Amino acid sequence: MINFQIRAFLILTFCTFTFSGVSAAEPLVWSVNSAADALRGEAIGVSIDKNGKITAAPAVNEIASVGQPYVWSAALDPQGNVYLATGPEGRLFKVTKDGKSSVFADFDEINVSAIAVARNGDIFVATSPDGKVYKTDSTGKFSVYFEPGEKYIWALAVLPDGSLAVGTGDQGKIYRVQSAGAKPSASLLYDSSEMHIISLAIDRSGDLLAGTDPGGIVLRIQKDGKAFALLDSPLREVHEIAVGSDGSVYALLLGDSVSAAKPAEPAATASPATITVEKPNPMQPPPPRRSKYDLNGAKSAVYKIRPGGGDSIIWSSQSISAFSIETGQGIVYIGTTDRGRIYSVNDTGDETLLVQTEAGQISRLIRSQRELFAAAGNPGKLYRIGSESVPAGEYRSPVLDAKSAASWGSISWTSSGSVRIETRVGNTEKPDETWTAWEPVRSESPRGSIAGGPTRYMQWRAILTGPSASLSEVNVLFLPQNIAPEITSVQILPANVGLLANPPIQIDPNIALAGLDPAVFGIVVAAQPPRRVYLRGARGFLWTAEDRNGDKLEYDIYIREISDKDFVQISKGLSENFYSLDGFALRDGRYVLRIVVRDTPSNPVNTALYGEFQTEPFYVDNSPPVITVNPAIKSKPLTITFSATDKTSYIARAEYSIDGGDWQSIAPADGIADSPQENFVLELPIMAAGTHLITLRVFDSAGNIATASETVRIN
Repeated sequence: MINFQIRAFLILTFCTFTFSGVSAAEPLVWSVNSAADALRGEAIGVSIDKNGKITAAPAVNEIASVGQPYVWSAALDPQGNVYLATGPEGRLFKVTKDGKSSVFADFDEINVSAIAVARNGDIFVATSPDGKVYKTDSTGKFSVYFEPGEKYIWALAVLPDGSLAVGTGDQGKIYRVQSAGAKPSASLLYDSSEMHIISLAIDRSGDLLAGTDPGGIVLRIQKDGKAFALLDSPLREVHEIAVGSDGSVYALLLGDSVSAAKPAEPAATASPATITVEKPNPMQPPPPRRSKYDLNGAKSAVYKIRPGGGDSIIWSSQSISAFSIETGQGIVYIGTTDRGRIYSVNDTGDETLLVQTEAGQISRLIRSQRELFAAAGNPGKLYRIGSESVPAGEYRSPVLDAKSAASWGSISWTSSGSVRIETRVGNTEKPDETWTAWEPVRSESPRGSIAGGPTRYMQWRAILTGPSASLSEVNVLFLPQNIAPEITSVQILPANVGLLANPPIQIDPNIALAGLDPAVFGIVVAAQPPRRVYLRGARGFLWTAEDRNGDKLEYDIYIREISDKDFVQISKGLSENFYSLDGFALRDGRYVLRIVVRDTPSNPVNTALYGEFQTEPFYVDNSPPVITVNPAIKSKPLTITFSATDKTSYIARAEYSIDGGDWQSIAPADGIADSPQENFVLELPIMAAGTHLITLRVFDSAGNIATASETVRIN
């Protein structure tokens, strides 16, 4: 057994209070109560408004599936038939009002890139790459109408006089074609400095509107070919232009160019998003919502250009790639590659997720007087968005990752009408057959318990029945399993280097007595690093600890001499992550320290956990080395030999001084100081005749010093 007494260092103490914020024993709350929260989930027959309120969505009916991956464009004729331009087999499909679809025309080129329907029912079709403009009759028979000799034909528009505007790339030219077989040189309307004319539209005055890439410019082009820029955006591509009933021009801008005809994104059968919940930190409030005018890194944006001039951004997104727009009754509809979703946005920027489809992207939106059609890609489909709501819709939340097995508590919600909440739990990130089945919440009131657990993952869904059903908030309480803390590293400081606590931040004692977290008052109670000070005989230890639950920690310190069996506790309930050991309270020897970390301050005793770390052996050495000087050899040069011995540590270095002069280093006889005993041979320089004092000084690795002196006489 170790037989010693611990002599404590004299240190300054301060009155401090302990604050722990949210304890690991307190449940966490997962709330879905905003649009940003709700949009992370899956909207199956439901809409989500600007406040995150979930309601029944308009009915979405799939009226045609064309068996093609990509739908690049769509148009509606006066009889209500919809034409779909597809790829990569260069086919034009016709979908009648009763939903019958058929191949209307099959072209040699890879993609049918654009369609325009004249008032008299003539259908113009553009193909790419290295394509042509075709004109088809009512039977689908087609003939070449115009050959611009350009790499791409991106857009078509029929002008008021019946001529056809053709937007091309990669020379950025616009042609006005007045008859079949017209020459490109005679039909050139405008030669821009841009690479691509991506989009075309006709404004209320009959002028041509054009959108470019890569400059992101919206142009108004008059009949004489004079161009005027209505908008110059920092985004790259004007993908689509729509004209409102009041004459306003809406432009969809993209941050990345799709002029290379990139494939659609994968269809929205992917796994639900996974989220986590952190303990609230008053010192880190939620980041402010990014302004829609901040387009740095934006993927897409919609501008409104007013008839009298000037523009504003009514919608933008850093994460969603929009692909099409349409206007109607003061609303802009936005089709996206975000799980085939369609959003509606008013002029003040209020956004509603209108519907979510099963397609990868909404390639084109077209509107008749009563109906909205959505042409989708991957796979190629045509949807009709009705005015009536679905009889029942389903909202599926993201998957909650508790980070460890959690006990699931209550779930509560705010709703009206017929809303049923169900939950399921599992231990795989993606819900699969190993999860529990959907279970109704065991309550008839808007609060109940969650079946299953403890598990790591959880998901809920809401079934809304009837047009009056709505859901505006859901809260889930859960308690993650406590995870044992651990010490990840320990630093042993050199001998005689102690650690003292710095004065803590002074806190109003009333805050502590009220049990409040100082962070609520804007006070950061950060751990103050200790000061390193010279303390004779001290051994300092500094460590880092980690707790996955964010618990407050405390430490117990134990010590054991290498030759002993048991540890002895020398400190308990230490709140700092450092400790100074008084080496004078121990006999010389080699020791190890065991540091035990506990999360008791944040957990009940029966659930608190601990971890421990044992240091590498270290020396406690308070005894100086012993110097033994051999008789001086009376020869030239004068030579003194001596040895130095230490019982506990090793000899670190030796020095000598002549007549009180500067200290000079001496190397061991074997060239390296690495053992408890070292021999030294000191060859003294030539000195003047007379008596001289030679002083020797030896240091051991613990910083102890021994001195010896010899008097020599030079004749």
